[in-house]
Amino acid sequence: MIPVKVQTRLMGNTFEFIALAPNEEIGHEQIAVGVEEVKRIEKIFTTFSDNSVTNEVNRMAGVSPVEVPEEFFWLVFRAQKISALTQGLFDLSYGSLDKDFWNFNRAMTQLPHSDEAKKSVSLIDYRNIVLDAQTCTVFLRNKGMRIGFGGIGKGYAADCAKRKMMLAGVENGIVSASGDLNAWGYQEDGSPWTVGIANPNLKHTFFSTLNITNKSIATSGNYEKFVVIDNQLYSHTINPRTGYPVKGVKSVTIITTNAELADAMATPVSIMGVKDGLNFINQIKGIECVLIDDADKLYVSNNIKLIK
Repeated sequence: MIPVKVQTRLMGNTFEFIALAPNEEIGHEQIAVGVEEVKRIEKIFTTFSDNSVTNEVNRMAGVSPVEVPEEFFWLVFRAQKISALTQGLFDLSYGSLDKDFWNFNRAMTQLPHSDEAKKSVSLIDYRNIVLDAQTCTVFLRNKGMRIGFGGIGKGYAADCAKRKMMLAGVENGIVSASGDLNAWGYQEDGSPWTVGIANPNLKHTFFSTLNITNKSIATSGNYEKFVVIDNQLYSHTINPRTGYPVKGVKSVTIITTNAELADAMATPVSIMGVKDGLNFINQIKGIECVLIDDADKLYVSNNIKLIK
């Protein structure tokens, strides 16, 4: 068996697919199945196409419920459960954030007044996403509300691609979606996959590594998009309660059984901060995390083994 790799642009991110296959041709065929699955999901969940289900739901905000495919409904349903668990720190209606207000460009030289910041997040409230399982509908209560899958969609796509690749015969492989990674089986030599925790200060280097198999990892970092005001770095992650950017944590890496959950948990733990974030994760079975704070100190949850 040989490792076959394909890197491509999907969902606005770099996806990498790895399959241990008998030869290059079979490996590429198996990976193509995963790529097609991600393309299918992107069409349904994107906000960059007028024809997507997401934008149909957003168009009808404050007007009427929208009948959606079962797949869409149940992803929103699971997202709502995570919102309740994190007390709204994960929220699909984060799509309602005033993007023009928080543009994080270089012209931004000061933080807004607290009242203005609060107003920019006023439409974010997962409790105003109404689900009806009998009619399979999603309804956004308030006009102007928008949902978006930026905090869970890549992870969901990685899980779906993994399932399709396994059905195509891939017993050992990886689907990596720009920070969200699904690894199953083992490497060519029979050892677990080795995954790096990105160094927030040097994007293409690693802070430390983990050995994993049949696990998923998602990393949320402030090094992707940020602004510096008065020598203080503010990340693009906005706390939906305050309307202000999160500070104190440079990156959060979540390790759990599926990429969807890992993806969804990374942002709320960033918002919680080191102490509350670790305490929160340590209370949930089957999920671990690694945090790096603003002073570059590394923290890990219980039962985690890092390799330096």
